[in-house]
Amino acid sequence: MPDEKAKSAPSAAPIAAPAAAPAGATPSDIEAVEKLKNAFEKIKGEIHKVIVGQDRVVEEMLIAVFARGHALLIGVPGLGKTLLVRTLAQTLSLAFNRIQFTPDLMPSDITGTEVIQEDRASGQRSFKFLRGPIFANVILADEINRTPPKTQAALLEAMQEHQVTAGGKKHQLEEPFFVLATQNPIEQEGTYPLPEAQLDRFMFNVMVDYPTEEEELKIMQMTTSPYDVRLASVLTGEEIQKLQEIVRRVPVADSVMQYAMKLARMTRVHTGRVPDFVKQWVSWGAGPRASQFLIMGAKARAILRGRYYVSTEDVKAVAHPVLRHRIITNFSAEAEGVTADKIVTKLIETLPVHESETAKDGKLPKVLGPAST
Repeated sequence: MPDEKAKSAPSAAPIAAPAAAPAGATPSDIEAVEKLKNAFEKIKGEIHKVIVGQDRVVEEMLIAVFARGHALLIGVPGLGKTLLVRTLAQTLSLAFNRIQFTPDLMPSDITGTEVIQEDRASGQRSFKFLRGPIFANVILADEINRTPPKTQAALLEAMQEHQVTAGGKKHQLEEPFFVLATQNPIEQEGTYPLPEAQLDRFMFNVMVDYPTEEEELKIMQMTTSPYDVRLASVLTGEEIQKLQEIVRRVPVADSVMQYAMKLARMTRVHTGRVPDFVKQWVSWGAGPRASQFLIMGAKARAILRGRYYVSTEDVKAVAHPVLRHRIITNFSAEAEGVTADKIVTKLIETLPVHESETAKDGKLPKVLGPAST
């Protein structure tokens, strides 16, 4: 999709220094925002010791992490998706497990199983739950569309509730917890496409594209020579949880909230007040979860860039990864070569922006408020 890449990819320009803190910001608030921005820069630096380019992909993955979301990475083989996820886990000092999805994988191979264990002293037998690979902080669900729906569904409870139920007992997953799944878009034989209900659990659908000519040359130089790299741990799991709370407390102006809601609602062809091109090309639009993820993604992006407020530009920047897997195109769109990305781009161009994102008298909203969802 070379014509869409330029439209959908957020700008990779260097992140500007944070604006002056608005009135009402406490020293701890300012320190927290600065810490998250600095951590973001350090994590990117560590990842780029191993991964060449892919700035947009790295940023979208980190936005999902700090917004407590899951991400689905789609790209052809050999683009370093698995290596990227593993490197991210190392820089965050988190427990990492890779699950290679295959047609014969069973749900218990992911969640774990109960086995009978005998007490040698008393001779009594009892069931013991053996944890599966899902019990980690970062889960790489590699080639998730290669396994049958029954096994795919084993991830649903873990992704939504952060727990696993086995033998009638609930087992909580360790926080922070997020799933980063990969999928090959070109090989469809012997695969099981994810149903819309499971796709909707992923906050972001991240498109991993080919590297540029310069980036590919650097990849060749790094991987065909004795290149040894040592990654530094930037954040611990406890620090990530605290920063996730900071992201949720970022205030959002009513106009920005309305903008995100309208953007999601304009994809729903059956609601009536939608553009003609949506009625022409869309079968089903995004649900309320898309509106929530647009705001959460915009909050995380604003803080990662050192800003104390959310703008419509932040919503626009996360619109493609949030909406592209939630818009179901119809036959007319497929016949005309219209993809979900093109529809999102057209929606952004159509929806006007009201420049009332700040409080009256030009003052910015208070830095951090009570935790919001």
